[in-house]
Amino acid sequence: MTPQVPSTAGLCATCAHARAVVTPRSRFLLCEKSREDAQFARYPRLPVIACAGYEPRAQGPSDTSREPGEGSTEK
Repeated sequence: MTPQVPSTAGLCATCAHARAVVTPRSRFLLCEKSREDAQFARYPRLPVIACAGYEPRAQGPSDTSREPGEGSTEK
């Protein structure tokens, strides 16, 4: 299982290039874009509010695929 990027990371929270790195003592946010382009910080300061390399992460299956009533809180 891949660790989730925290929502407090700004743009990185929804960027395709962001990857959470968890160690026993801390957590880091790695920018995979830094591997191919030195202008991007390997571990950016958070929250990131502007980034030239930002690309939205592909969405997984949507919640609309659930059956009616499944997961509903209404009674």
